[in-house]
Amino acid sequence: MDERRDQSTERGPGRSTGRGTGRGADRGAGRDVELVLRSTRVVTPGAVRPATVAVTRGRIGGVLPYDEPPPPGAAVEDLGDDVLLPGLVDTHVHVNDPGRSAWEGFPAATRAAAAGGVTTLLDMPLNSLPPTTTVPGLHAKRAAARSRVHTDVGFWGGALPTNVADLGPLHEAGVFGFKSFLSPSGVEEFPHLDRAALDTVAREVAGLGALLIVHAEDPGHLERAPRCGGPRYADFLASRPRAAENEAVGALLAAARRHGTRVHVLHLSSAEALPALAAARADGVRVTVETCPHFLTLTAEEVPDGATEFKCCPPIREAANQDALWAGLAEGTIDCIVSDHSPCTADLKDGDFGTAWGGISSLQLGLSAVWTAARRRGHALHDVARWMSTAPAALAGLDRKGAIAPGHDADFAVLAPDETFTVDPAALHHRNPVTAYAGRTLHGVVRSTWLRGRKIADRGAVSPEPTGRLLERT
Repeated sequence: MDERRDQSTERGPGRSTGRGTGRGADRGAGRDVELVLRSTRVVTPGAVRPATVAVTRGRIGGVLPYDEPPPPGAAVEDLGDDVLLPGLVDTHVHVNDPGRSAWEGFPAATRAAAAGGVTTLLDMPLNSLPPTTTVPGLHAKRAAARSRVHTDVGFWGGALPTNVADLGPLHEAGVFGFKSFLSPSGVEEFPHLDRAALDTVAREVAGLGALLIVHAEDPGHLERAPRCGGPRYADFLASRPRAAENEAVGALLAAARRHGTRVHVLHLSSAEALPALAAARADGVRVTVETCPHFLTLTAEEVPDGATEFKCCPPIREAANQDALWAGLAEGTIDCIVSDHSPCTADLKDGDFGTAWGGISSLQLGLSAVWTAARRRGHALHDVARWMSTAPAALAGLDRKGAIAPGHDADFAVLAPDETFTVDPAALHHRNPVTAYAGRTLHGVVRSTWLRGRKIADRGAVSPEPTGRLLERT
């Protein structure tokens, strides 16, 4: 496969194919249809409705009436009442390959993604060796992933205090944007930006017309917070106060105002930052926001002492804060939900919240976890599809992903929304069987996952042949 040629039509931020997706286009499937998927519940951009989706050469050729006969020779997949969703787009995944592939690797991570209904993921630039902070580092990432991925995979670049000169070449080489930390990242090869460096990076990224995505916690607030050590979750929570997030979000918004930079707040945990984010957006600041399944489904009150599989930074906060995050989603201040899948070997989750690695493993479980909580709060599956597929695709500029509409890639997740299962870590596909969801009963069983019209996962079993592609911004 010629990676660059195959992906040259995947547009990046700010680019559009101009492809029509109205009802006239819905009826445009021709006689070259190879596959149709029929369901009484298809999540389309306009509505959840009975429909037949026609697939031609890996693309959606038309969204047709449910009772329309399939074209002669087309394979038919009748899904009954199972829900046909657009394949999930997860723009926040730490694969750690190469260099720390004992923590996670491209084959295991993309198998887990496929089993969970994720058809596209973007890999974060740190926790691998080398990090994706230079063009050679990007080449190393692509070499580690090529021919080994079960889903489509793209890459973020990293912006450090020392690599501003590398940002332009990385942008030209096809990364989807640049990740930075405003507090220590936890790995020495990926240092954080102080305020002066943030200003420099924001100016450079704006000049490139690129996207800056930021882990927003303020190091000064973290230094002044109580020290954490030992098994008590309450001590860890006190060591990562809301004020650290709020202050860092404010600094990021100020830099975006100064330079006109398009910025994205990663894994928002503190709901107290929502008013400032909403006000900045109303004033024209180009800011988007994500949160994660664990912030929406787990609460500080339920974390057992010593259970460091729940440790992440920023942390899982109290139930009242979670309620406010859900309100931020409903109001549109929070745009999307992504996993922040950040795994490690089991020995690094050592029971001490001061020393254990911070990260939640949830790549395979995100859709079911979010749906379990969303349905209880009165949200519908079209909301979940918007938060977990359409909005992340828009964030990354993947205009052929994120919707069941003509011209889009035929990427689907098939969900039985009323069925339940109990999470068994040993049954998950990611490399190390550690997850905060162990033993939980979740609603929503992923029946199958389809990538460009090909079934890549079926009832938890993933096709042994990796057919994913490497994506780049063009």
